Amino acid sequence: MSTGTQDKPRRSAGGWLLIAMPFLWLMVFFLAPFFMVFKISFSEVAVAIPPYLPTFDLSDGLAGIKDAFSTFSFDNYIWLTEDDLYWKSYLSSVKIAAVSTLITLLVGYPVAYGMARSPKAWRPTLLMLIILPFWTSFLIRVYAWIGILKNEGLLNQFLLWTGLIDQPLIILNTNLAVYIGIVYSYLPFLVLPLYASLEKLDISLLEAASDLGCPPWKAFWKITLPLSIPGVIAGSFLVFIPAVGEFVIPDLLGGSNTLMIGKTLWVEFFSNRDWPVSSAVAVILLMILVIPIVLFQNQQQKAAEKQA
Repeated sequence: MSTGTQDKPRRSAGGWLLIAMPFLWLMVFFLAPFFMVFKISFSEVAVAIPPYLPTFDLSDGLAGIKDAFSTFSFDNYIWLTEDDLYWKSYLSSVKIAAVSTLITLLVGYPVAYGMARSPKAWRPTLLMLIILPFWTSFLIRVYAWIGILKNEGLLNQFLLWTGLIDQPLIILNTNLAVYIGIVYSYLPFLVLPLYASLEKLDISLLEAASDLGCPPWKAFWKITLPLSIPGVIAGSFLVFIPAVGEFVIPDLLGGSNTLMIGKTLWVEFFSNRDWPVSSAVAVILLMILVIPIVLFQNQQQKAAEKQA
């Protein structure tokens, strides 16, 4: 006799293993390190190895862990609100990352669009040219920009030779050099997902718009751009998130006035040896990045459910 309900398909062991692998990966390489940093952020700096107290002494069992938790304090987080260096670093990092992401989008969208509209025989070569910089060390590529942007560098020599300038431009050790370094380094992260989104676009939609008298610029604005929004969002996240915590580029290309949270973290962790404060800085940085992304994903999911 039918009960009116359908039996749910049973997953095989391989199916459960396939689902468990990404969660296991996150637990080992994200959650476990995060909880270690989170725990250190409630500790106090100490002249010891490791340079913070308290530490978990597993030999004392649950009593030792309970005693360690009882000595935790929020002093490090309170300190971050009292010293304007930290919130200025956060704001400066978000600003530089946002501007860099916008510039990368303005540069990368035409590149991805041109790749998606190129003949199919050319596309593998164009993809290889986009990925090619990854074959060279990131540090070497950043150092190469020092040789290009410095006062006696290739860019100033070229501009002086053409007569466009009378004296060398001061680009290195400025925020402009940081923008250039971030845009160059993270451009492939935006182009690749955007290309994947544009390449799947149905050309017949543009042909139908043209047959109905729609000019090309309006067809792009009404059809191509809206359908490429998922690629724009994915690529922007891939640029913005690592750019906020960037350290190498502002350290090598930026000046002393370039304030970013990655440099502040480095100073606190390695120069001042203040692991608790640096851990608190890292936790707040993670919250700044994760919370907006989670809220955005929830909003997108609700919008998709309404459309369904």
